[in-house]
Amino acid sequence: MDFDFSDDQVSLRDAVARWVDKAFPFERRHAIARAGGATREVYAELAGLGLTALAVPEAHGGMGFGPVEAMVVMEELGRGLVNAPLAQGALMAPALLAHAPAALQAAWLPKIADASALVVLAHQERAARYHLDRVTTRAVAAGGAYRLTGTKSLVPAGDEADAFIVPAVLGGADDDDSGIGLFLVDKTAAGLSPRGYATQDGARAAELMLADTPAELITADGLQALQAGVDVGIAAVCAEGVGVMDRLLAMTVEYMNTRKQFGVPIASFQALRHRIADVKMQVELARSMSYYASLRLGDDPARRRQAVSQAKVQLGHSARFVGQQCIQLHGGIGVTDEYAGSHYFKRLTMGEMQFGDTLHHLGEVSSRMQETAGALV
Repeated sequence: MDFDFSDDQVSLRDAVARWVDKAFPFERRHAIARAGGATREVYAELAGLGLTALAVPEAHGGMGFGPVEAMVVMEELGRGLVNAPLAQGALMAPALLAHAPAALQAAWLPKIADASALVVLAHQERAARYHLDRVTTRAVAAGGAYRLTGTKSLVPAGDEADAFIVPAVLGGADDDDSGIGLFLVDKTAAGLSPRGYATQDGARAAELMLADTPAELITADGLQALQAGVDVGIAAVCAEGVGVMDRLLAMTVEYMNTRKQFGVPIASFQALRHRIADVKMQVELARSMSYYASLRLGDDPARRRQAVSQAKVQLGHSARFVGQQCIQLHGGIGVTDEYAGSHYFKRLTMGEMQFGDTLHHLGEVSSRMQETAGALV
């Protein structure tokens, strides 16, 4: 089996890496985070590289690339700790809008491709505990249109977005997964009220209040579409996490080669070499499961969901181990706000909780085990 990247994929990776090195040093990233985390300017620069068009079909002005190209891009953005909502706006939104009527796709997908519109998923609710089928936001049909009432939490870039994709209950009980629809809400819609705030990893999120807010129906089979879109997001978070861990490991090795104790670099101490070897092993385990999740995105829903949950479990374990070990090997400087390492650890911690934490996905993997516990079956 050939695991090599194609020439086009290598060129894409190199282009993103060059932009990160030249245009997004840690100092710029740190300044953005300290100013509140607003990143539409950065998002526009990513659009200049063509990245916002990555997953948009060619018929709507996009590049029509697949999950492997998305994984390559997210790894490099993770290495640069780029705090822009590319996964949410350019990868998840097109996947969710693929279930919309043709007119709705034609209205929004070209805007996503050229970054004139940022569309993000607003699905998390306070009582949901990461379960996608627990929705309390209600949708009421009125004269051929719909109006939504409810509250969504932790909406990424929620006070910067131009539109939101919102799951809401069309009828039945709150936990009736057959009654969940998926809707598009414009930021100018009446009754829509976002309350933005900075997050611990230097980005932004918002609480989104909807009070009898007009919305357009994407699909009445909302749960299946939502699961598919969130799985794209999980694969993106896993790929980004691999890039974050890769860079944090490299920073730690560089530090160990320069920091001296007893007149020699601490990298010469055998016990610390063993710890770094364990860190490297965890990074490679995370990388292999990230690849696995991305390659399974085109499978049937049951197999796809199992794969992304398995990857998220491994990424969670690896992120915690790599982050803790690298910070300890740095000593006190590792937790200071001025040093990049602490920000990489924060991003790993936030990523571990996105779209379900490790314990949640461990439960998902466990519930899908039947006659075998193998990852690659």
